[in-house]
Amino acid sequence: MRAAIRHLKAADPILAGIINRVGPYRLQLREPTFETLVRSIVYQQVSGKAAASILAKVHRAVGSRFTANAVLRLTPEELRACGLSTQKTAYIRDLAEKVASRKLNFRRLVTLTDEEVIEHLTQVKGIGVWTVQMFLMFALERPNVFPHADLGVRNAIHRAYNLPETPKLADLLRISEPWHPYCSIATWYLWRSLDGPAGI
Repeated sequence: MRAAIRHLKAADPILAGIINRVGPYRLQLREPTFETLVRSIVYQQVSGKAAASILAKVHRAVGSRFTANAVLRLTPEELRACGLSTQKTAYIRDLAEKVASRKLNFRRLVTLTDEEVIEHLTQVKGIGVWTVQMFLMFALERPNVFPHADLGVRNAIHRAYNLPETPKLADLLRISEPWHPYCSIATWYLWRSLDGPAGI
């Protein structure tokens, strides 16, 4: 991690200022598992407090072993009773079905490139590129992920680099170029510069 911080500070004086202000890098990691992806679906587009409550109810309904087969033993009605929307219920069941049928293999993910992981996981309904990028960063600990579509990242860059308007993709790619191969670490610092939540 020291090498990454040294690289980022030397490569980008603005980011160096953010790093000095924010302090030590502390990424809250999660296991690269079925449960972590279910969590990411539950947390989509709802407040953290509401998502935590829903997830706790899902855990109680599933039981002690949070597996794809255990989730599939619940009916859609039982999942919705936990507070899940009809859409998220369908997403979680689709994920569980793909895991149970071994179309999706979590053990295999560690052997894949970032792009291959994205391709592998986005076959699941409700899991898009951003969700997989969060999984790459927080579960697989990939160091060079840059979620340029993330609103927090865009806002942080807009503010830190004194841009006249919300940065477009070309601006984001240009600004982030010196950060490689440590874009994940730079992204975490950008989130922290806004003092907002980061993680899955």
